[in-house]
Amino acid sequence: MREIVLGTAGHVDHGKTSLVKALTGIDTDRLKEEKARGITIELGFAFLDLPCGHRLGIVDVPGHEKFVRNMVAGVAGIDILAFVIAADEGIMPQTREHFEICRLLGVERGIIVLTKKDMVEPEWLEMVEDEVRDYFKGSFLEEAPLLAVSSVTGEGLDEVKVALDRLVAASDFSEAYGPFRLPVDRIFSIKGFGAVVTGTSISGRIGLGDEITIYPGGQQGRIRGIQVHADDVQEVEAGHRTAINIQGVDKDLIHRGEVVAKPGTLQSSYIMDAEFIYLSANEKKLKNRTRVRIHLGTAEIIGRIVLLDGDEIIPGSTANVQLLFEEPACAWPNDHYVIRSYSPVFTIGGGRILNGRAAKKKRFRESNKEVFRVYHEGSVEELILLHLTEAGAVGLTGEELAVQMGIFGKKLKKVLAGPISARKVIVVDSDKQWMLGAEVFGGLQDWLCDTVAAYHQANPLKLGMPMEELRSQMTRVESQKLFQFMTNDLVRKARLTQDEAVVKIPGHEVALAEDSGKLRADMESFYLEAGLAVPTIKELYAKFSSNSPKLVKEILEVMVQDSLAVKINEDLYFHTETLVKLESDLVKRIKDNGDIDAQGFKELTGLSRKFSIPLLEYFDRIKVTLRIGDKRILRERRK
Repeated sequence: MREIVLGTAGHVDHGKTSLVKALTGIDTDRLKEEKARGITIELGFAFLDLPCGHRLGIVDVPGHEKFVRNMVAGVAGIDILAFVIAADEGIMPQTREHFEICRLLGVERGIIVLTKKDMVEPEWLEMVEDEVRDYFKGSFLEEAPLLAVSSVTGEGLDEVKVALDRLVAASDFSEAYGPFRLPVDRIFSIKGFGAVVTGTSISGRIGLGDEITIYPGGQQGRIRGIQVHADDVQEVEAGHRTAINIQGVDKDLIHRGEVVAKPGTLQSSYIMDAEFIYLSANEKKLKNRTRVRIHLGTAEIIGRIVLLDGDEIIPGSTANVQLLFEEPACAWPNDHYVIRSYSPVFTIGGGRILNGRAAKKKRFRESNKEVFRVYHEGSVEELILLHLTEAGAVGLTGEELAVQMGIFGKKLKKVLAGPISARKVIVVDSDKQWMLGAEVFGGLQDWLCDTVAAYHQANPLKLGMPMEELRSQMTRVESQKLFQFMTNDLVRKARLTQDEAVVKIPGHEVALAEDSGKLRADMESFYLEAGLAVPTIKELYAKFSSNSPKLVKEILEVMVQDSLAVKINEDLYFHTETLVKLESDLVKRIKDNGDIDAQGFKELTGLSRKFSIPLLEYFDRIKVTLRIGDKRILRERRK
């Protein structure tokens, strides 16, 4: 069953770790430096068994401003917040910053705990309670239980457990949708076992022996062991504090902030589209391309904020932005992120990821507004078409579209059924579920037809455009499969006609100019009169030297297309009537003698080997004769 995770938050030295220890008996400060300095530096973990029968996982985060990056990593993935404020100090700087971080990360439920009750007078405590209630007014903690405790005397701890029990009992324990994901917050190794990673699983489930990929690094391995609160388990699902022993990976190549996930369920990117909230507590405007620290899951990545609709934004406003990362990052739509200034470091805003693998956008474009409208208000079909349009001629596989949509498996197949049947989505390869948007596909086909039409105009004497030449010009289409799919579809729709390795626009006919018509008549007469004593191509060019070799060759090809000439090889052409007569003479000669050899054919035609051998091979090719050793006989059908 899905576990609920509690996270602490609050200013340094306000008693978060002491509260967790008093509730659970577990000291979450495990580092020597933490115990020596009396402050939490790294994330700490504990659990609490509640009266309702559920075990509550607890993430204790550091409060010191120097370790807010660790705090953000800990809050990612929590379900319930225990917001801790010391009664003797009240609202402090990290109180405010931690609260803004929790809001930006989408935390929606929690309790407020006033610690160190034993150190203040009742009147002071009442004043602090009023201050706290006023501060959280209008937020998700406005109606949250407000409990005063002493971790030293134990006063109020039972009330905290009751409040947590009620929140957990009312929780949704259904499995978080989607494949397994676990943002890594710790990495270590155990002798004899190898790499171990820990984190809070935020979606799906995974079991022993399952294959995983560590994103964005790309290492692949297999699950060797799983622990939840130091207990070995066969399987883990969303909401659990988890330690995973991974076989086949290098511990030194795994970094905090990477994500352990099922293969093919994430894609790395340097650009993401996002909704950005610039906190009202900021003192100055934020300029375009400001360098910042982007906290995504447990990762902190340096990057820049690109404002798509302006050069700056004012505190308290929301903007459509692109996040440009200096290192690859991974996210699904609706993942939350936090932005902290580069230097000095403090939280300035955050929001939701809308597209984890976005195309780079030009600023101040009206089209950007439509894209973000679809993100916020569009139907699932509109979102599918948007992603396919942005992918262009490259298209998307079903796996890639699933990651960009955050919709997987049968659910994705179901939402794709309508657009595919309506031909709004074109499936090029059903095995890989490789798709293009219909507008992109149609645009490519239009370009292809225009290219063939332009070829006809530039080469009026040619029957059509060679397929390979057409393919070589379509630099936007790298896949041979897509090219063949498009041309087949165009032939099916009668927008193109294919004749072996040549394509043409239906209705295209070879059109000779008046001077070209005279040249063709002269060449026909010349070949007819030449009989078997035809010239080579070079001799033909010399014979008709007043015309360009290109025009002479094109007219010769037109004669072949019109069945007035026959091409034997690249150098030899004969008039069709000449070869018809020669074929008749050859058949009669073989019938009379039973076969014919090269010398006999030479005697029949009076030609040298330069001409006779290509002609013999031609008759073999058109299945008039069959070569057996040095002789030719008639094919069966000729007897």
